[in-house]
Amino acid sequence: MNKGPIIEVRDLRKVYRMGEVEVPALRGVDLRVEAGEFLSIVGPSGSGKSTLFHIIGGLAPATSGQVKVAGEDLAAMSDAGRTRLRRRSVGFVFQKFNLLPNLTARDNIAVARFIAGQNSGGFSPQFEEVLRLLGIAHRLDHKPHALSGGEQQRVAIARAIVNHPAILLADEPTGNLDTENSKAVLEVLADLNRRLGQTILMITHNPEAAGYGHRIVQMRDGRVVE
Repeated sequence: MNKGPIIEVRDLRKVYRMGEVEVPALRGVDLRVEAGEFLSIVGPSGSGKSTLFHIIGGLAPATSGQVKVAGEDLAAMSDAGRTRLRRRSVGFVFQKFNLLPNLTARDNIAVARFIAGQNSGGFSPQFEEVLRLLGIAHRLDHKPHALSGGEQQRVAIARAIVNHPAILLADEPTGNLDTENSKAVLEVLADLNRRLGQTILMITHNPEAAGYGHRIVQMRDGRVVE
């Protein structure tokens, strides 16, 4: 691992304004994620972990503080700049699979390449190997309704990493899955990290899921507490 930080967060603060009221969501968060690390962030609802996820992923601006992703300072970027960073350097996996129901698994994955301005045709031999690693190479011509929940989430993971992002952000990736499928998806994430060196930052409220990471960060009331 020791390849240097891929994510650096310093004194990060986020305040939501609701009319005349200010609601602090992040209260001075410091965080460092090394390239090739699998980091789990845990905490109760309202602890700020989802806000942190959205800011690191370039989905929302911070109120103050610094966030560097793959060496680039998000605070210095425009909305358009953050959009380009997301397309180039960040892959997302959410609790909801967000697959397009009328497209096959193959085409759902290819959509991410099209959005990033890449050729959305056939996959490279290297990515075909990733699809085998994910256990969906034989399911690519099926539409989402013909796939199990675990298979749909693995298609979503393939879509997230098809453009070789520097980091993979996973927000409660097993939240809609049963125990068996949850374990399968978590083992896939661990395998991607171990075999491909994929940097993963995962948010979860499940202690067992968090245990798949190399390191666990606990958040409470908008702060990192351990």
